Amino acid sequence: MRSISAGTALAVTLGSVALIGSAAGSAVADSSAALPITSSGDIIVDGAHQRVFISDPSGGEVVATDYNGTVIGTITSLPQADGLELSADSATVYVAVPGADEIVAIDTATLARTGQYATGDGTGPQHLALAGGKLWFGYGSDGHGNIGSLDLSGAQPQVSLAQDAEGTWKDAPLLDSVPGAPGTLAAGSRQYYFTLGIYDVSSGTAGRTAFLGGQDAAIGNTAEDLALTPDGTELVVATTAGDFQQVYRTSDLSQTIRYPSGYWYQRSVDVAPDGLVAVGTDTYAAFKPHVSIYEPGDTTPRRTADFTDEQGGVSQETLLDHGDLAFAPDSSLLFAVTHGLNSKYRLRIVTEPGKAATGVTVNAPATAARAKPLTVTGKVTNTLGMPAGSTVAVTRTDMESPNGKALPAAAVKTDGTFSFTDTPPAGSKVTYKVSYAGGADRTAASASGTVEVSRSTPTLTVNKNGSVYPYAGSVTFTAHLGTTYKNRTLSLYADTAGDGKGKYLVKTGKVNSAGNLSGTLTLKRDTTLSAEFSGDARTAPKTATSWVGAQVKVSLSTSRYYRTATVSGHTKYYFHKKTKPLFTTTMTAYHGRAQKLEIQTYYNGAWRSGGYDYFPLDSDGKSVVELGGTHQTGYSMRVRSSYINNSSNDTVNSTTHGSWKYFTFTG
Repeated sequence: MRSISAGTALAVTLGSVALIGSAAGSAVADSSAALPITSSGDIIVDGAHQRVFISDPSGGEVVATDYNGTVIGTITSLPQADGLELSADSATVYVAVPGADEIVAIDTATLARTGQYATGDGTGPQHLALAGGKLWFGYGSDGHGNIGSLDLSGAQPQVSLAQDAEGTWKDAPLLDSVPGAPGTLAAGSRQYYFTLGIYDVSSGTAGRTAFLGGQDAAIGNTAEDLALTPDGTELVVATTAGDFQQVYRTSDLSQTIRYPSGYWYQRSVDVAPDGLVAVGTDTYAAFKPHVSIYEPGDTTPRRTADFTDEQGGVSQETLLDHGDLAFAPDSSLLFAVTHGLNSKYRLRIVTEPGKAATGVTVNAPATAARAKPLTVTGKVTNTLGMPAGSTVAVTRTDMESPNGKALPAAAVKTDGTFSFTDTPPAGSKVTYKVSYAGGADRTAASASGTVEVSRSTPTLTVNKNGSVYPYAGSVTFTAHLGTTYKNRTLSLYADTAGDGKGKYLVKTGKVNSAGNLSGTLTLKRDTTLSAEFSGDARTAPKTATSWVGAQVKVSLSTSRYYRTATVSGHTKYYFHKKTKPLFTTTMTAYHGRAQKLEIQTYYNGAWRSGGYDYFPLDSDGKSVVELGGTHQTGYSMRVRSSYINNSSNDTVNSTTHGSWKYFTFTG
């Protein structure tokens, strides 16, 4: 027996806690949240404040979260922080800190340290349990282990070491206790040949009352985790020895029942205050972790929660040995810590773990006719079966009832099947949601089925299709909508060629009494006009399009002539035969565009081609061409510039011919 000063024992280090404000809440469905830890030692649940505490030995800290897994705060400077224990009043969580040879007390409300208790140099306390009015701790290292106690009831804390006089332990033993058996302490070895011990600590010292180890341990291997039943009469042990969790009587450590897991590798165990048993396992090869929850003494799981976050058929998570499972005190939630292949940790939250999981399937026809009866079938499944008189609620969601409309409940047969008939008043996507409310021993569940219900097809047209207009011309186009159910609104769009912007809204509005809606555009490029009808509960959506063309603006001027004259109503330009005429084209500019320059000669009563070529426009849309060569006199000639869709190196406008310029050469 040794004492430590009250000043040392009650030292408070406020600088090592980071507190984040967060309202407590409860999870409403199975969920998970990322944990900012690099390892996991132990987990404990504070029901009074609805908080979960997780120790991180590698990080030397304890992380506190709410019931949703949201981190509330982190208590740091706890080297190799491991085992956790909660005081009976939920005001304090105790942390075993082997790296500092001490036990630290933390206020569960503020996350501030309220005490530090040295356990002795080299003790390395790892596992904690409150029993017999004292805080017991398993301590030691490989080859050397024992049980100690910390008495906080007096004026000064008292630490007692070597409470196991038999020399039972070769490592720091796992410990567990329960309020229902305040004088009982259970212990087990994680690192050496299967060893269990039961101690009576009601007198303040540990007296071993039952032992199992060595050749007496028929199932062998090590105790990965252990948990007492609420009354302390049985001990559930997770081992690597088989596909089961073995239960022992604490009176003599004789075997009673086994909770079969179906998987070989047993990871962890926890027992809720109401007796629910949770066992965590991995398949040794495939690493597909799951937790099975049993009613006390029932070897068929009431519920199984799979943590199979798979990628490419490989689970990305595994459960950890010891301390990765913990029930909320009211058994409403079960918390599990998993370790991902990416070295990330998550807190898994299982809702209503004591209820048998319910599944609902819904089979609805893929398509159906509006205003005609259709039948939906389905099944409710539960490991406990379905009680007589069960029903499911049915809600129909469609365009006329976007928030859902309750339909008559459907009866569930004893085999879980159900069916109902409905006549959908609205078309398009119709969803039938079927919900089972659950009960005291069954979870709630729901599922949906979707039917594509027919709608009538309206008439929709856009006029002006194929029309071509001068450059920058103002064009009014009209869309016509035929008969519909309720919706009389159209949206008019235009998509201008070559601008890369896609369609844009011109106008939205209701059609007039004739079913028409018009819009006006200034056309500078070819444009696709469209009218869109979004549909309604009985009329299907529809889109109609129309294409209109826009010409370019083009002009041609001549220079170097010596005179002009009006001939046959045209201006005729006269050039000396040695002059090289200059033709300047001005055309609406576009990147890479070329103009077609064409010359014709009047011969034998008709205009005949004298040749053409394409000449690039500059950025301002200009092109200057000099007509060289030897010129013959006495012939009437003409020249013009044109934009030819596609041949002028783009397709954003409609073909446009400029006016002819007439000229001749003289001697």
